[in-house]
Amino acid sequence: MSNFKALFKNKKILVTGGTGSIGSEIVRQLINFNPKQIRIYSRDESKQYHLQHDLNYFTHNKDVLRFLIGDIRDKDRLDRAFNDIDIVFHAAALKHVPFCEDNPFEATKTNVHGTQNVLDLAINHSVEKVIAISSDKAVNPNTFMGITKLMMERMVIAAANYSGQTKTKFAAVRFGNVINSRGSVIPLWIDQIKKGGPVTVTDKKMERYFMTIKDAVDLIFLSTSKMLGSEIFVLKMPKYNIYELAQEVINRYGNGKKIAIKITGVRKREKLDERLFTDEEEQLIIDSGLFNIIQPSPEEYKKRLLKYKVGKKMNSTKTSDIFDSLPKLG
Repeated sequence: MSNFKALFKNKKILVTGGTGSIGSEIVRQLINFNPKQIRIYSRDESKQYHLQHDLNYFTHNKDVLRFLIGDIRDKDRLDRAFNDIDIVFHAAALKHVPFCEDNPFEATKTNVHGTQNVLDLAINHSVEKVIAISSDKAVNPNTFMGITKLMMERMVIAAANYSGQTKTKFAAVRFGNVINSRGSVIPLWIDQIKKGGPVTVTDKKMERYFMTIKDAVDLIFLSTSKMLGSEIFVLKMPKYNIYELAQEVINRYGNGKKIAIKITGVRKREKLDERLFTDEEEQLIIDSGLFNIIQPSPEEYKKRLLKYKVGKKMNSTKTSDIFDSLPKLG
């Protein structure tokens, strides 16, 4: 915590996608570390309105919280938001697999071209650090969303090649499924249980990695403090069988009622199992205790191996921790 205060105090910070599930939590946490200014950049005025009220914006010093309407696709608008910024958290994205699959041009405009705008402007404005948020679906991708996230990661890792003499460092964090984020599966199941079921599961064999929103933001901040540049940080997180997890949700939230589970079938191009690393990346991983750090090349791996200090071993997130992060049923 004290390290984060030293890292963020008096800094000007831009959060793209700042009203999303992850972006808004980044903002909430940052307020505690006395930054000079947080610029909350997103295209949805309704979400900005609700976040303003959630943060008691009208009783805050309005010079600290700045709400900016804009799209990362619009480079001119984004350029104004970058003025005099120290740190960028890039959370803006199209992230839902079916929507990206059905709207690939739009996914490309946001996840790829929008990211290029962020990286270009970070270099132009000599930003200190850029941390971009990715997904385990970028590993051996077979969906359009995963492909665009892989492209985003590669662009972030390669951005230093364009930075010349500027001081900007770039890194990415790779998430699993984030519990209680918008569109995530467990809140959907709870809503289905409230309506008497059935709870929908795609396949009995499907498995996924899970993390809480708190885990996600902790990873982002730890990555910001430890990054040397061009890494991908991956939290050590547990994997759950989706069918068994659905049964546990019914046990906890069903109030003793018998709720059926309906198998809907795997969606188009959906994997039964996700991985956190490719075979090649496993040769470039440095274990830092709380998380794994994928280095950009074998040369950097050897050079940096002794620069990272291994932290305390993480207590694996348990199912009870996941459920503690969810809203109460009632």
